[in-house]
Amino acid sequence: MEKKVKALLDTITFLVFIFFDFVDVVLCVAYELLDELFEAKPFPCYCGKKLETKELSETLFWRKNVFREMGFLSFGRKTCEAVKKRDDRNRGEVVNRWSDCGCDSCVSWMKKSNQTLHVVVKEFPQVNSEDGPREEATTENVIFLHGFLSSSSYWTRSVFKYLSEPLNHQIYRYFAVDLLGFGKSPKPNDCLYTLNDHVEMIHRSVISAYELSSFHLVAHSMGCNIALALAAKYPKFVKSVTLVAPPYFSDSNDETSSSMALNTVARKTLWPPLAFGKSVMTWYEHVGRFFCFLICKNHTTWERIFKLFTQTRELNFMVVDLTRHTHHSAWHSMHNVICGGSKFMDDYVGILINAKVKVWVIHGDQDLTVPLDCSNNLKMKFPQLKLIIVQNVDHGTVIFHRKRDFVKSLQHIWATS
Repeated sequence: MEKKVKALLDTITFLVFIFFDFVDVVLCVAYELLDELFEAKPFPCYCGKKLETKELSETLFWRKNVFREMGFLSFGRKTCEAVKKRDDRNRGEVVNRWSDCGCDSCVSWMKKSNQTLHVVVKEFPQVNSEDGPREEATTENVIFLHGFLSSSSYWTRSVFKYLSEPLNHQIYRYFAVDLLGFGKSPKPNDCLYTLNDHVEMIHRSVISAYELSSFHLVAHSMGCNIALALAAKYPKFVKSVTLVAPPYFSDSNDETSSSMALNTVARKTLWPPLAFGKSVMTWYEHVGRFFCFLICKNHTTWERIFKLFTQTRELNFMVVDLTRHTHHSAWHSMHNVICGGSKFMDDYVGILINAKVKVWVIHGDQDLTVPLDCSNNLKMKFPQLKLIIVQNVDHGTVIFHRKRDFVKSLQHIWATS
């Protein structure tokens, strides 16, 4: 009986995703036509040939689609080509895509001449000038990087208030960053959101802008890959790296490690609902863009509806952060940072180990988003790392249900580094 039920579920899952294969092909043609009509320089999708560049993830190209392989795109592409030949208008530059939100909050970054990340800076303890000089105190800098579909609020609304307590007569400056493509940071449409893109923007917006000569790094989930890339590029600047639930998927074969990451964090499944949504948004480029068009482009309307039903004046920041991105930024960050970035992790960690940088890993044993095996495998590969396994917590509660304990762990790490 159990085998029959499993076979039935597998069949239903197969049919559902075959349906999405078909819908994705239809939307591919529709979007190619609409982009050609409304945008000056349409960004090509990944349904065509693979681009030869190491920075792009293999998962962008080898996501198999039954109908695409059968040639269903051919007729649609011919129609689009006919439109391109007839459309000889002299179109101006379109900065914001027609399918992205154009509200003041989402496009405010476009008004700035100097494109840098949104950074929240806090200094503790805050000492007034009347309290006298602070020659004896030394300044420690800490950069916090959030995970996928999040923002600097992940840190400022959780652990920052517990970090306000003085520590060993030192002054601490905390930098919580909105990563490129998320929160209030720029979301350019001509960017591929590779690890290098993220690292360069952090360097320009934090390290260079605030003239940091040394710093600690704290990162969660996707931010861990970016933190390792940043630390490996500037190992002499880094005092310690703390990784919380790092998505580590290493394999001797680069393509295998990327596919391993995709099949782990976004495995095709119908249950639970959150996992189903994640698999659809990650495997289907055009279906994902359609849902971003419905939800992210109209996020102000959805927020008003949620406030009305929940009778609250302010929504939880985690709900708000879910829509503060474009499909372009989220899609490329998922594939080029989480999936494609996995092939670089061993090299990055190796550089830090050789530079004698302290690397700590914190992971909850109930984490279903990024399995504990990720950190166990990382520890097995690099025994020099310090691994802390926290009992009875998952991907988010490893921080949110134990904020004070988490801060104590951080302070211990910084003090011993």
